Amino acid sequence: MESFAFVVHPLDAKDVARKFPFSRFLPDRVVEGALKYLPAMKVAHITGVRSPHAEAEGWFVSCPLTARQLMALPDGYVIERILRAGRLAERLGAKILGLGAFTKVAGDAGVSVAKRLNIPVTTGNSYTVATAVEGTKEAARLMGYDLQETSVAVVGATGSIGRVCAELLSREVRELILVGRDLQKLTLVADRILYRSGLAAKISTDVKKALRNADIVITVTSAVGTIIEPEDLRPGAVVCDVARPRDVSRRVAAERPDVLVIEGGVVAVPGEVDFNFDFGFPPKTAYACMAETMVLALERRYESFTLGRELSTEKVEEIAALAKKHGFKLAGFRSFEKAIDSDAIERVKVAAKRMLQNRTLQGVSSSVSDW
Repeated sequence: MESFAFVVHPLDAKDVARKFPFSRFLPDRVVEGALKYLPAMKVAHITGVRSPHAEAEGWFVSCPLTARQLMALPDGYVIERILRAGRLAERLGAKILGLGAFTKVAGDAGVSVAKRLNIPVTTGNSYTVATAVEGTKEAARLMGYDLQETSVAVVGATGSIGRVCAELLSREVRELILVGRDLQKLTLVADRILYRSGLAAKISTDVKKALRNADIVITVTSAVGTIIEPEDLRPGAVVCDVARPRDVSRRVAAERPDVLVIEGGVVAVPGEVDFNFDFGFPPKTAYACMAETMVLALERRYESFTLGRELSTEKVEEIAALAKKHGFKLAGFRSFEKAIDSDAIERVKVAAKRMLQNRTLQGVSSSVSDW
C-alpha cells in the first residue's frame, strides 16, 4: 500500500479547540505560549484512499504553531518545528510529506525541509492552482459570465499561486488586473503574461480600487488578517478565496447577498476515505494541497513535485491530469464552511440583478434632481 503524511497546524488560537476543547476557555496568548512546548504529534490516521489504480493510507501530523507564529517567529525555529513533524511522518511510514497552510509559506517554502528529510516534500500548490482556476471558471459560468467578456483581478499576483492563476486565466479573459504590494514585481508578472499569452495585464497596488472594476476575483495572499471587505466588491462579483487564513471578511457573507464567495481547492477524494479528524469539510473532501500529496502517492511519484516559490503552468496541468486519472474532482462549492447549491447561486444572481437595478434607478433619480 502507498503512504503519505500531511502537516497541519492551527490557523489561530481558537482553532486549537478542534483538538483540545478546553483551550477555548483560555486567552489566546496563553494558548500560543503553550503551543511552543508541544511536540509534533500524530493527529489522525487517514484510511480508504482508493483509486482505480492504487490504494493509500496516510497521517495528519501536527506542527503546533498558529499562522501568526509561523510568520512571526524566526525562520530557523519554524523550520525546525516543521522538521519535527516531518521526522514523525517518516517514523509512521510515510513515503511523501505534504505541507499544509502556513507551513508551506514559512521560510523558503519547503526547500530546507526537503533537504533535511529522508522523504520527498510537496507544498500542494500546483493542484491548488488547478482547482482554484477550474472552480472559478465554473462558478463564473453558473453566475452567467462569459470569460471572454469579463474583467478578472488576481490579488496576490506576485506570489507563486497567484502568478500561475493569472497566467492560466490570461488565455481566456478580456481584462486582467494584477494586484499586489510590490509595483516592480507586478510589472515583471505583467511582462511575463504579455510574452506568454499576448494579454496586456493592468497592475495595481490598491486592492480596493482594483476590486471595484472586477467581475471575478481570485485572492491568494499570505496576509494573516482579512483584506477584502463588503464595500470593496461590485454587485454580482465572483470571488474565489484560496488563502488560508481567509482574505475575504465574513462580513461579506452577512452584508453582500449579491456576491458569490467560494473557497478555492475543495476536492472530493476517491474511495471510502476517512480522515478521522474534523477540519471543517464534509466527509470525503479535502483541500487541494492535501489532495496533491495523495495523488502523488497513488501514482507512486515519490518526488518533491511542488517546492519553493516558483510554480509552472506545466506542473499545474500535469497534476490536474494525474488527479483526474485517479478520480479526484471538484466537490462543488463551499463558502465560509457551508456548502453552496444551485439554488443558493440563483439567489445570489437575483440579488445582484436587484442591486444593479437599484443603482441604475438611483443614478436616474440623481440626474433628474440635478436637472
